[in-house]
Amino acid sequence: MKYIVLIGDGMADFPLEELGGKTPLMAANKPNMNMAARKGFTGRVKTVPDGFPPGSDVAGMSIFGYDPALYYTGRAPIEAFGMGIPMGPDDVAYRCNLVNIGNTEGGDTMGDYSGGHISTEEARVLIGSLNEELGTEKIAFFPGVGYRHIMIWKGGAWELSTTPPHDITGKQIAGYLPGGDGAATVLALMDRSREILGSHDLSRKRIDAGKLPANSIWLWGQGKRASLPSFREKFGLCGATVCAVDLVRGISSLVGFTTPIVEGATGYLDTDYGAKARAALKLLKDHDIVYIHVEAPDEASHNGNIPEKIEAIERIDRDVLGVLLKETDRDTRFLIVTDHATPIATRTHYATPVPFAVYDRNRPAPEEGRDYDEEAGGMVISGEEMIRILIGREQ
Repeated sequence: MKYIVLIGDGMADFPLEELGGKTPLMAANKPNMNMAARKGFTGRVKTVPDGFPPGSDVAGMSIFGYDPALYYTGRAPIEAFGMGIPMGPDDVAYRCNLVNIGNTEGGDTMGDYSGGHISTEEARVLIGSLNEELGTEKIAFFPGVGYRHIMIWKGGAWELSTTPPHDITGKQIAGYLPGGDGAATVLALMDRSREILGSHDLSRKRIDAGKLPANSIWLWGQGKRASLPSFREKFGLCGATVCAVDLVRGISSLVGFTTPIVEGATGYLDTDYGAKARAALKLLKDHDIVYIHVEAPDEASHNGNIPEKIEAIERIDRDVLGVLLKETDRDTRFLIVTDHATPIATRTHYATPVPFAVYDRNRPAPEEGRDYDEEAGGMVISGEEMIRILIGREQ
C-alpha cells in the first residue's frame, strides 16, 4: 500500500456574505475532493492543541502525526533545520520576514507582511546587505524563499513575546512589538534594518516600478533547536514531501523524509501545481508515503482575496489531486486535509478542528457522505490518530 497526504494550507474558512453564506471550500468547484469525502472516511482533526498558537508550524507538526505538546520548540528552528542551518544547543532561531512598514496619522503600520511579495532573488540581495551591516559573531541572517528568512542569535534570548506580522496587516505596530528579556536587542535590529533597507537601491527600484518596498525586517517565531523521532521509527514508513516553504521542509526533514527542491514551486498562487503532482508520483515509486503541501490558499487568505482562494482550491483539486487519482493504482490511499483555518474575514490563522477525508479505492463507501468542506461529519481526533487511521485501515 502507498499513501498520499495532500495538504491545502489554510483552506478552511468562515461562511462569507459575498459567497451567499458559503465558505470558499463550499463555493469552489472541486469534484475530486468531494468524491473522496463522499466515498471515503471523513472527520475533523484538531491540529492545534489548547494553549498553542494556531500557526502552520504547530498544525503542520500535528498533520505529520506528532503532538506539538511534546515536541514543539518554536517556528523558526523548524525552518532553520529545513534550510540546513546548523544550530548549537544555546542558539536561538528567529523567523525574519521582509515586510513593508507604512506611515499613517496614527503611527507606523504593518503595510504588508511579505514586503510586497518580494521575489527570492531580490530578497537574497537585501539579506546579504543586512548581514554586511548587522551581522556579528552572534548575529547572522540566512536567506530563504520570498519574504521568509531566518536570523540566528548565538546564545540569544528566546522567551520574549513576539507577534506574527500576518496577524497585524493594516494595524499599528506599536502594540505588537517584541517584549520581555532580550527585546531591546531585537528591537534595535528591526530599527536599524529600516535605515538599511529603506535607503537600499533595490527598494528605490521597486518604488520606481510601482511596487511596495521591503523596508524593514520583522523578527518573531523564535525558539531553540528542534528534534523529532523519525517517521519510520514512529509509524514504520519511509516518506517524502513535496513543498515550497522552508517551514514544511523543516518538519519533513526533522522526521527523516526526503524533501527535494521542486522547480516551479513558489509558495504562492502562481506555483506549478502540475510539477508538484509529477514530483509526488516520482517520489511514490521509492517511498511508502508522500506529503504534498500547497501554500496558495493560505496566502490568498492573508491577502483577503476570495477569488484567489477559490482558484487555489480548484487548482489543487484539478491539477494535483486529479492527476494523482488518474496516475496511481488501486493500492494508493489518499488523505485530503488542511492544516488550520485562515478566514478571509480576519486574514489570520484560527484554531478550530478542520475537515479531513481518507479515500481508499479498495474500500469505497456508499456515496452517502457530504462534500469535503467545514461541515464534513465524523469524529474529532488528533493528528496522530488521523495518520494511524490512514495507514491502519488495511483490508
